[in-house]
Amino acid sequence: MSNKFVVIDLETTGNLPKKGDKIIQFGAVVIENGTITDRFSALINPQKSIPAFIEELTGINDEMVKNAPLFAEITEKVMSMLDGAYFVAHNVLFDLSFLQEELIQAGIEGFYGPVLDTVEMARILFPTADGYKLTDLAEKENLQHDHPHQADSDAQVTAELFLILLKRLSSLPMVTLKQLTQLSGALKSDLQQMLDEITVNKDMDAEELPNSIEIYRNLALKKRTPLVDYDEGVKIDCQYPSTEEEKIGVVKQGFEFFEKRTGQFRMMDTVYQAFQNDKHTLIEAGTGVGKSLGYLLPAAWFSKQTKAPIVVSTHTIQLQEQLLKKEIPLLEKILPFKINSVLLKGRNHYLSLEKFSQTLMDENDNYDTTLTKMQILVWLTETETGDKDELNLSSGGFIYWNKIKNEAPIFSQKEDWQEKDFYQKAKRDAQAADIIITNHSLLLSDIKGEGSILPAFDYVIIDEGHHLEKVASHFFGHSLDYLSARLMIGQFGQYEQKQLFYEMEGLLAVTSRQKAKLPHTFELNQMVIDLTYEMDEFFKLIAVYAKAKLANKKGFNRVKVRFSHLESGKERSALVHSAERTAFLLKDLHSAIMDRLDSIKRAKGTLTAAEENKLEELYLFGQELSELRKTVMKCFLNESKDVKWIEMDTRSPQNITTFLAQPAFVADQLREKFFQVKKAVVLTSATLTVNHSYSYIMKELGLNADVTVQQSIPSPFEYKNQVQLFIPEDLPAINSVSLDEYVIAITEHIITIAEATKGRMLLLFTAYDMLKKTYELIKESGFLNEYVLIAQGITSGSRTRLTRNFQRYDKAILLGTSSFWEGVDIPGEDLSCLVIVRLPFSSPEEPLTEAKCQLISEQGGNAFSEYSLPEAILRFKQGFGRLIRTEKDRGIMIVFDHRIVTTKYGKAFLKSIPKVPVKNGTINELVELIHSWL
Repeated sequence: MSNKFVVIDLETTGNLPKKGDKIIQFGAVVIENGTITDRFSALINPQKSIPAFIEELTGINDEMVKNAPLFAEITEKVMSMLDGAYFVAHNVLFDLSFLQEELIQAGIEGFYGPVLDTVEMARILFPTADGYKLTDLAEKENLQHDHPHQADSDAQVTAELFLILLKRLSSLPMVTLKQLTQLSGALKSDLQQMLDEITVNKDMDAEELPNSIEIYRNLALKKRTPLVDYDEGVKIDCQYPSTEEEKIGVVKQGFEFFEKRTGQFRMMDTVYQAFQNDKHTLIEAGTGVGKSLGYLLPAAWFSKQTKAPIVVSTHTIQLQEQLLKKEIPLLEKILPFKINSVLLKGRNHYLSLEKFSQTLMDENDNYDTTLTKMQILVWLTETETGDKDELNLSSGGFIYWNKIKNEAPIFSQKEDWQEKDFYQKAKRDAQAADIIITNHSLLLSDIKGEGSILPAFDYVIIDEGHHLEKVASHFFGHSLDYLSARLMIGQFGQYEQKQLFYEMEGLLAVTSRQKAKLPHTFELNQMVIDLTYEMDEFFKLIAVYAKAKLANKKGFNRVKVRFSHLESGKERSALVHSAERTAFLLKDLHSAIMDRLDSIKRAKGTLTAAEENKLEELYLFGQELSELRKTVMKCFLNESKDVKWIEMDTRSPQNITTFLAQPAFVADQLREKFFQVKKAVVLTSATLTVNHSYSYIMKELGLNADVTVQQSIPSPFEYKNQVQLFIPEDLPAINSVSLDEYVIAITEHIITIAEATKGRMLLLFTAYDMLKKTYELIKESGFLNEYVLIAQGITSGSRTRLTRNFQRYDKAILLGTSSFWEGVDIPGEDLSCLVIVRLPFSSPEEPLTEAKCQLISEQGGNAFSEYSLPEAILRFKQGFGRLIRTEKDRGIMIVFDHRIVTTKYGKAFLKSIPKVPVKNGTINELVELIHSWL
């Protein structure tokens, strides 16, 4: 194996060497026989000025490179280093293109040796990493990265990372290495050459597999740890610790420094009694109560005593991860007996080994599919769950996942794969589990009776319980979106596109003798063309309808427009006619496909395994087609009381258009299908009460106040000493000026506050348009140039990643909308100032809000006090909860919206949060307060 690798990193004046961008710094690290043997770095004179943003990024300015050598003066040194070596870089095509351009200009023909890309290698060998930027990977592997965006430091870190990747590659089982080698010809780098060299040197016969790996049907898998049934034949004396002393005795074993939390003990007793007495129970537990342990401990005890499983449902994946990685291990440490706990997700989250193994044989894959196959081969040596959420997939990778995800088999599943099947393992584990962690959607699919993965259960804990109503309306509703519908039809394709349609005709040719009775291929092809055309027309008409309704409204890009069956109008009738045509075309195509599949199925005995899998894929496509037709019917053609609306982006209506239908109220369905059939449901959250009353949430969920236990456990924090609430008097009233004027006014305040708090600020908006305008104005002003501005929907990345970036920088400002009002946990000094831009009322034009308010008014109620106000107060409480996460935190909360003090209902917001000092004043007084308080 060529044992010389030269790891190179370049800093440049821009991205385009062909357009005259030049190298300003060259860094190289030489690796021979697995160790670093040489380093070389030099500043380079680009003979042009360095742009300001590059200077800011790299710290390299014109003065520093003025007397530096030209690249031509170091080419000889560079070429002698690269002689007989692999060229390695993080995103290799970037560095290589610059190097080639400089070498050619220096009269040398360029570098044509093998190249390796550490981004590509990391994606394959670290398939579950959060990100693949050099800084992310350095942090993951604990590598010292002192000067990001300087070539010498970046080259050094890339070299250390490359050595780690080489070690990981060499440790893989031979069977995996051979499969990777076969696939690697389609990569951008020359990894195949290096893999060939590794496999030649590794003797398969002499290979000793690590204890954790097994080979099954030519796949290297991580051995599963079987669940032990701890109760078998063992009588456990598990008396619940009912007194405070007994609880202290149990809980303190989990902590080095134990602090008694009286509220947590109260919560334990409430949960235990709820299960003992078969009572539905609502528990509002303030921040810092320790509610996860507050419900897990009594759940474990009750489950052990009664052998009844307890289902714990959360809304977010973050909380599931926290329960699994932090709270359950703590619980296991303190309990005097052993328990089994398991995390369950929907079937499509799990990999089908059978389908994956089958697709390894496919040829002509695109780059993303090849890379994803390689990621999964490595991941199979690490995963026990086969859950796709562990993987970091590209968008192309998600398309491939749809081919290999676990689904209910149309034919009986082959025995070969049954015992290793990830979904079956999850089901078996659930049968033996005491505590089953899942999410609200899966919990509700159990109600719908859709063949749930959950075993029978009577006792449930719903954490983040304030979300249950929203998830339920989404769940009992329907949605149609353009991209998914087009992608689905695209998977079938026209005959000449060689997708599923083409493959179906191939199967028909080898199996069926009765083709005469079936429509000809070109007739079916015409059906696909007609359906595709009608689908495009249908979504265009949805956009036309929405735009007609918006004719007089200005300025917003992302819009929601209510659709009503009662109105007349040419746009509406054109849309309904198109929906009818679409439903007919879907039905015709579905029937034609099913006739063909039934014909193929009759010859099932003669099909190969690969052909059977293809037939299965086609049947599943048929099911999706049928579902799509049902959804079109339910949204447009069947009478229903659902609220219907269109969501779209007016800049690109075709691509980002969704039609939704949801029930306005789900209380009746939840009461009949859930609360009346379960023995005890415990709902908990930090925000269930409005002005100390549970009546709003009980009405929304269909709970009966007379038989539901209600328990409030306040936070142990001393908010009056930890928080100051400030309301500026020198801002205009929000409804008295235009949006642009209001944004100018608040931006001035935000800049002044940020300079006083030195960043560490979270701004919560209720509308994305205001957030975007504020962000752009702050940027334009140039006053906060040394601050890192992170904005939801503008800065790329998930909520978790944005939060992590916010914590990484001292001078950071985070701008967020709806999902940031809760579930963001930023403890300590990372967050010291929370700004609520306006009180979080839902827009009265928001379709669900409008429908709910109409229904309440029709029934003689007061829509504002019964719905709009309590909903806004709960969201305000969520926002307030972001500021103080531990008993040592201190912070300032600023509310820009005067209505909190000038209106009668404003007081209800203040009454619903813990008592804190409230001050009104000018921006200068606020700055003084910040300096004295923080």
